[in-house]
Amino acid sequence: MSEKKEIIAYLVVIIVAFFIAQHMNVVVSESMEPVLYRGDIVIVEKSNLFGINEFDPNEVEVGDIVVYNATWFPNPVIHRVIDVSYENGTKYFTIQGDNNLVEDPELVSPSQITERVVKIGNQPIIIPKVGYITIWLKGL
Repeated sequence: MSEKKEIIAYLVVIIVAFFIAQHMNVVVSESMEPVLYRGDIVIVEKSNLFGINEFDPNEVEVGDIVVYNATWFPNPVIHRVIDVSYENGTKYFTIQGDNNLVEDPELVSPSQITERVVKIGNQPIIIPKVGYITIWLKGL
């Protein structure tokens, strides 16, 4: 009977760790310095986590830090929304890295935004430098 409880306890730990990991994203560049540094882990909420919408990308606001699928870069990008505009009735976001001199090359639709960095007040929740392990393992 105790072996069964031990197996159940291990499964619970694995499931909890999996869900926690789904809410973390590693910063891989210097484009968001001095707010986010390469190797930092940010806590995020998902626009679609196994069918659960933790936030609505249409409700993203200027100042939010988001993760989106860029058409101009092969990996997801973590940058800040700096403007909201409409073209032919469709909403778009202008996004830029805090450490970049120019905005990202293309407007971003709400459907491209997959995550939003969680904040307490105006400060994003960050676990500093722990993400270097992931960067090293992925060779980034």
